[in-house]
Amino acid sequence: MTTTRASVGLLWRIPLGVGGGFVSSLAMPRENIWPLIFVAVAMILLAVRGLRFFAATGVGFLSGMSLYVSQVDWISQYLGPVPLIALSVLESLIFAVGAGVIALVWSFLEQKLGGRFGSFLIALSIAIIWTAREWVSINIPYGGFPWSRVSQALSDSFLSQLVYFVGISGLTFLSVFMTVALLEYSRSGLASFGTHIPSLAATLAILALAALFVVPSQAQSGEVTVAAVQGNANAGLFSNAERGTFLRNHLEATELLSDHPKRQEIDFIVWPENASDLNPQTNSLAKLQVDAVVEKYQVPLIFGAITESGDEVFNSSLYFAPGVGQVDQYDKKRPVPFAEYVPDRDFWYPLAPDLIGLISRGYAFGTRDGIFEFAGKNLGVLICFEIAIDDIGRELVADGAEIILSQTNNADFGRSDETFQQAALARLRAIETGRTIVNISTVGVSLIFLPNGQIVDELPIFEPGVMVKTLPLRTSITPAMAIGEAFDLSVNILALALLAAALSFGRSRTLKKQDLI
Repeated sequence: MTTTRASVGLLWRIPLGVGGGFVSSLAMPRENIWPLIFVAVAMILLAVRGLRFFAATGVGFLSGMSLYVSQVDWISQYLGPVPLIALSVLESLIFAVGAGVIALVWSFLEQKLGGRFGSFLIALSIAIIWTAREWVSINIPYGGFPWSRVSQALSDSFLSQLVYFVGISGLTFLSVFMTVALLEYSRSGLASFGTHIPSLAATLAILALAALFVVPSQAQSGEVTVAAVQGNANAGLFSNAERGTFLRNHLEATELLSDHPKRQEIDFIVWPENASDLNPQTNSLAKLQVDAVVEKYQVPLIFGAITESGDEVFNSSLYFAPGVGQVDQYDKKRPVPFAEYVPDRDFWYPLAPDLIGLISRGYAFGTRDGIFEFAGKNLGVLICFEIAIDDIGRELVADGAEIILSQTNNADFGRSDETFQQAALARLRAIETGRTIVNISTVGVSLIFLPNGQIVDELPIFEPGVMVKTLPLRTSITPAMAIGEAFDLSVNILALALLAAALSFGRSRTLKKQDLI
């Protein structure tokens, strides 16, 4: 009888959870129907609430597969379905464990908590576990997959302003808290309104703060006029373009600056990741062409190129200045696993030789700092997906970055949602760090975000173009930067404590039943 009831229950829980995973993709950019992220989270939580651990992990796995496959289908743009399925399965296993822990802890708290603060503590606890699971997903294994976060869907909403205080992970935490608070209230209704006052009051306070607070974005240490160039170079992994094509595209696009009304005001020019497919450190023609740009405009040029040092290959950002040549270099610290390098190649190659074989060389991990000094100012530099990695942003701010240049190459993902999702993370990172972010891509989407997340310029995708803007430099530390690492650590410790308490409670109940028998 119990087994039959459980099976019948799963008949509605599975489609509810899977539906929630799909709905989450509609909340993400570019569809951008951001209120749906709350609906998606609620559907997934309702699907696992009240289940035992292993049943909840099963429903959670299917929900996770729906979430990841629908959100990051752009991975299959050129490589086909296998990498998408492999990544989704791995991430869904983590998602499944998180769902099981949520179900276990929720049942424990419902039996132990009551009174005025019961629903508040339940909402707090579920938000802690969800956020901790998200932390695991974006950090483990091999540096994790820093995508598909609840907060990512809220970049264009008024709630994004909260990132200034609590960071990107903190916005996920607050969003899940509000979702559970409303779920708990809707389940019990008006009859027990008094017991939900703390959680509902907290929800209203969060919404009010987000709606009323104005994130500061004025200059604190001067301004710089940046010229960002999108060359429309098809710089994908499988591009068969003639060598020198990417560099030529960016040289031609840079010519748009010649007649620009703000030409004389430009302080420096920035090109995207992989803007030059010839390394000017070893190719004399490339160096000649780069030097020509620098001398023509009499300003530094910062651009992406592939460099070598001994047997190591790096995805680099190079800094050339007039009359000097190269003065600095940043090497990408976090290459993307299974795209820019293959971890544990001997293990993975037999499982997918065709795919692993496509990655013939692996980029080394950079060790240089991401700060370029310009006229006494600190320019922070990161490359591509590093915009999604929390530690990179914190490190740049700690090292003194007053503005952040995010150089990226989105050519591998065509006209898919990937570039819009990445831009959403750049916008949140601007608010979190309190720094202007110049997000410049080979093909788009290229945008400039002020520290409050406001877009001040953008370029259409797959067209050459330039953005020339005078931008504020800032030095202050946002609350999010101050608490970031401590917040992550606290959430993970509290999640483990909640799991331990739920397991201890379940064990004690089992022992009591055995004593009664």
